[in-house]
Amino acid sequence: LGSPVLLYLAAAGVGVIGVIDDDVVEGSNLQRQVIHTDGRIGMPKVFSAEVAMRALNPFIKVRPYHRRLTEDIAGDLIQDYDLVLDGTDDFDTRYLVNRTCVAAGVPLVTGAMSRWEGQVGLFHPAGGGPCWRCLFPVAPDPALVPPCALAGVVGALPGVIGSLMALEAIKHVTGAGTGLRGQLLIHDGLHAETRRVGI
Repeated sequence: LGSPVLLYLAAAGVGVIGVIDDDVVEGSNLQRQVIHTDGRIGMPKVFSAEVAMRALNPFIKVRPYHRRLTEDIAGDLIQDYDLVLDGTDDFDTRYLVNRTCVAAGVPLVTGAMSRWEGQVGLFHPAGGGPCWRCLFPVAPDPALVPPCALAGVVGALPGVIGSLMALEAIKHVTGAGTGLRGQLLIHDGLHAETRRVGI
C-alpha cells in the first residue's frame, strides 16, 4: 500500500513525507510494490522509495526511517506529522499506530487488503470521529487474517486501495470534498463492488 501512497503524495507536492519500514526489496515484492525496481532488489525499501519519490518530485523532503516502528519511538515520530497513513499488515503495529495517533491527536488513514478485497478509513477522535480500535477492539486470530505474503493479493489491488488512501490524505490536508471519517470504504475487486459502512 505504501507504494502508490508515496508516489501520489510526492506527485501531489506534499512537502515532507516520512516513511518507516525495516524491510528490503525482494523480487517477489515487485508484482505489487510498484515503487521499487528490479535494479533495487536488496536495497532497504525506505531508500528505494526515496529514490523513486525524488525522481518524481525533487522538491519534496523525504525522511526515510529504516527500522521497525516500536513503542519507544512511535510517540516522538508521529507527533512530527500532521497526518499518518498506515498500510502495515500486522495487528500489533496497527494497534500501536492507532494508540499513538489517538494520544497525539493526529488523524490516521488506514488501508488493508487481502486476496481480492481491500478497505480504507480515516480515524480521528480529536476531530469527532472514532479510532481504529473502535472498529477492531480485539485482534482476530492470526490464522483468520494471514499477511499478504501468505494469503496472497492480486497485484493491482494495492494500486486501488493505496490510491484511495492517497486521495483521502489529499482531501484531508486540503479540506476538499467529503472524507471517510467515521466511514469504512470496502472494495471487492473480484466482483467490482464498492460499499461504504458507517462506524
